[in-house]
Amino acid sequence: MRRREMMKLVGAGVGCAWAGFPSAGLAAAKPRLRAAACRFKVDVEVGAATHGKTGTKVERVAGPLMTTAILIEDGDRRVCLVASDLRVDITNVNILLRAEASKVLGLATDRIVFFTSHNHSVPKLAEVEARHADLPPLSKGEAPEVKLYPSGERFVNALKENLARLTDALEPVTVHWTQGEEGRITYNRKGRRADGSTYFMREEDRQLVGQDFNGDIDREVPVVVFKGMTGRPVAAILQFTGHPVTSYHPEHLTIFGDYPAVAADMLGRALGGAGAPVPVAFLQGCAGDSNSKHMLSGDVDKARRYGEMLGGSAIKALAQLRPSKRDGMDFSEQTASIPLQPLPSRAVLEAEIAEMDDFVRRAEAGDEDTLSCVGLNFPHALSPKYRGVLINLPKQWNEWALAQYEQGRDKEVPRTLDVPVYVLRLGDVGIVGMPFEPFLGIGRRIRANSPCALTIPCGYTNGAYGYVTDAANTGDREYMSTYYRYTRFRPPFAKPAGDVVADRAVETLHRFWN
Repeated sequence: MRRREMMKLVGAGVGCAWAGFPSAGLAAAKPRLRAAACRFKVDVEVGAATHGKTGTKVERVAGPLMTTAILIEDGDRRVCLVASDLRVDITNVNILLRAEASKVLGLATDRIVFFTSHNHSVPKLAEVEARHADLPPLSKGEAPEVKLYPSGERFVNALKENLARLTDALEPVTVHWTQGEEGRITYNRKGRRADGSTYFMREEDRQLVGQDFNGDIDREVPVVVFKGMTGRPVAAILQFTGHPVTSYHPEHLTIFGDYPAVAADMLGRALGGAGAPVPVAFLQGCAGDSNSKHMLSGDVDKARRYGEMLGGSAIKALAQLRPSKRDGMDFSEQTASIPLQPLPSRAVLEAEIAEMDDFVRRAEAGDEDTLSCVGLNFPHALSPKYRGVLINLPKQWNEWALAQYEQGRDKEVPRTLDVPVYVLRLGDVGIVGMPFEPFLGIGRRIRANSPCALTIPCGYTNGAYGYVTDAANTGDREYMSTYYRYTRFRPPFAKPAGDVVADRAVETLHRFWN
C-alpha cells in the first residue's frame, strides 16, 4: 500500500491518539529501542562575527539558538542525532563537532549525525568555516585545524555537557509517526522567464509573479515521536522543507532561530503537556529550490508567525499519530557518485570573466543597475557593493577553470563528485540525510520509491557540498543550479545528477526493510 493511501486510513480513524499508550502488539514485549534526548541553548552576543561577505557583525539578538540531541540504541548499536539552529554542517566545523561528540559518547564519528535547520540568522562558529569544496583532500581520520569564536566555544562546551548525560538517561521507547500538511510558509524560489531562462526568485521578484505566490513546494510535515513504556513522549522529530530566511538580512543580522525553532518549541510544549517540554529535533528537507517567504524583507515577527503556523500544523497531525509495526533500528553510511560534465570552453570562460569584471567595476562605483551577470540575478535589497562581492566568487571559479586549459589539465578534472549518504530506519520510519542542499526532486524521488511507511529526506547533514540538482533542474543558469561556480575545483553536474543519490538511499532503505 502506498504511503498516501495509508495516510487516508489514518485520517479515517485507524491508529491511536497522540497522548495514548503504545499499541497492544508493541506493549506486549519490551521494545528493542532505547532513547534519551536533551535540548539546550547557546547565547550569542551583539558584535559577533557573521557569514556576511562585507565584514558585518551581529546587530541584534532576538533569542538564544537551540540544539536538540537524541541518542538511540538498539542492542549493541547506537546512533546520535544532533539537530541545531547553528550551521553545524559546515565541513571543517562538522568534523570538529563529531570528534568532540565521539569522545563524550564513546561512539565512532560515523555514528554521530549532525543536522542543521539551515537557519541563516546565526553567527560564525569559527574564524575560518570551510565547505567541502574549500578544503584540501584529507586522509581518513585527519581533521582540519579549526579556531573557534567565543560563540563556537560556548556551543562545543554546551554540546559536550549535555551529551554526557544521555547514556544514563536511555529508556525503552516505541516509535510513532504521523504526517501533517503546511502550504502557507514557503515558495519555490527558482523562477522561470518566458524565454525559458531561470532566476533566483527573492521576495521582490515573488511579489511580481502573483498574489502570495508559492508555486511548486513540499507541503509535507512529518512528525516522529518516541514514547516511553507509559506512553509518555521522550523525544520527537519534526521535518519541513524551506530555507529559513524570513528574519534574515546579511548586511543587518539579527540572531534568531527563525520558523524551525519556533515550531520545534511549540511542538515540544504540546507533547510535554503539563510537564516539561519534550526535546524536538527539527530536520530540514530538500530545500535547494524553496524558501520561506519575505527573504531580505521580513523580520522576527513574521518568522515567529510562520513558526506558529508550522507548529500548529504539526500539533494538528498528532491526532493521527500511529505506532510503528516494526521495531528496531538500522543505520548505514553509503557513498553516491554524482556525474560531472567537462569544463565549459575556453571562449565561454573568457567572455564570462570580461562580463564579471565590468559588473564588479560598476558595482563598486555604486551602480544600482547591477542586477544581473552571467545568468545570476540580484535584488535591490542588497547594496551594489555586496552584489559585486557575490560576483567575485564565481569569477574565481572561471579563473581556475581557465587555468586548467592553460596548464593542459582540462581533461584531468573530476568526473564524479562522491558524497556520503546517511540512511536510518527507526521502526516504520526511514530517514535519509544528505550533506548538501538537495533540490525538491531528489526528496520526492526518495519518498516515491521508499518501502517505508513514512520517509523523511533531509539535506544539510554532516557536511556542506553546496547545492545539488535533480536531473530536471540540471543545466540551468541561476544561482542554485550553477553552484559549482562557487567552488574551486568542481565542474558542472551532468544528468541525472542528484538522482543517483536518491537511488542509492532507496536501495539501502529496501535492504533495511527486507
